[in-house]
Amino acid sequence: MGAGGKTSKISKSPKILKKPWGSPGDTLGALGDALEIETRERPRIPRGEVLVRLRSAALNRRDYWITQGLYPDIQLPVTLGSDGAGVVCEIGEGVQTHWLNREVMLYPGLSWGETPKVQSDDFQVLGMPRDGTLSTHVLVPEPCLYPKPSQWSFEQAAALPLAGLTAWRALVTQAQLQKGDTVWILGIGGGVAQWALQWAISLGACVWVTSSSQEKLERATSQGAKGGILYDTPTWAQNLQDQSGPPQIILDGAGGQDHHTLMDIIAPGGHWIQYGATAGPAKHINLFKLFWKQVTLRGSTMGSPKEFEAMLDHARKATITPTIDKIFPLIDCNQAITRLGKKEQFGKILIDCT
Repeated sequence: MGAGGKTSKISKSPKILKKPWGSPGDTLGALGDALEIETRERPRIPRGEVLVRLRSAALNRRDYWITQGLYPDIQLPVTLGSDGAGVVCEIGEGVQTHWLNREVMLYPGLSWGETPKVQSDDFQVLGMPRDGTLSTHVLVPEPCLYPKPSQWSFEQAAALPLAGLTAWRALVTQAQLQKGDTVWILGIGGGVAQWALQWAISLGACVWVTSSSQEKLERATSQGAKGGILYDTPTWAQNLQDQSGPPQIILDGAGGQDHHTLMDIIAPGGHWIQYGATAGPAKHINLFKLFWKQVTLRGSTMGSPKEFEAMLDHARKATITPTIDKIFPLIDCNQAITRLGKKEQFGKILIDCT
């Protein structure tokens, strides 16, 4: 609130245009046309919540899918963005006062629930249906606040939450990664895969990657991957196995019809973790090999607050540095979404919210 009770403005708050959505697969015009800039009145701070003046935000694949009408249960209008870092500028009633003026990063989930195994029915991710971080300010409940690691910039802190936590849960909680494990990360370049590469290497795994881009393979090996292979040939999985041996862990966010071959290749007792299915369903999974080889095939999403804390602790101890692809000003969010949609990035695409 300004002096005399007047409301100040929050400028440059990107928002999905309120247009009718068609059936799944329809889009809102051309790629990159779905965001507009609007100015909103400064909000009242609900009890238990805080207002964060954002310095940096990051894009995730879900932001792109929402703009294309390909995400479930889309609710409009909404401000996109799940990741952010900034400074707490106002606090609501009941919030601990030590948060005021503190540099923070945000846990992007709401209402995880009581069990660590799976999120509750009420679980949400910032950026839809609740307004997210592609803005100058964001309202969040106090439990979303975590101190920004002092060694990281606001940009580095914003690059971590959703993608980093998804990769951490997949590898550490679900796959139970052990030092010396051979790990395949399929589709290197995006946020989750890039974080998985860094987590796995820091935990002592031998990491091999796939990509459609030779440049991305070379960048991955420069960061510690043992090697990689282009997945544009029918025999890519067998070719990669010839180099790496059978993997104990396969981490994938795409799926697709050729993935049944992975059951032939994964090591006995291995863990196949699927955190997405952007290429569609995998057909003809051999159930005989699944049980005879005692393979664990498991789905995984973003993790719990306790996993977020464990991930941050490891990042500090291992001196992890986030990989940043490119930083766009807030007014150029559409360009950033376009880059994300074309899968041009290696690491996280960030938004300067200042």
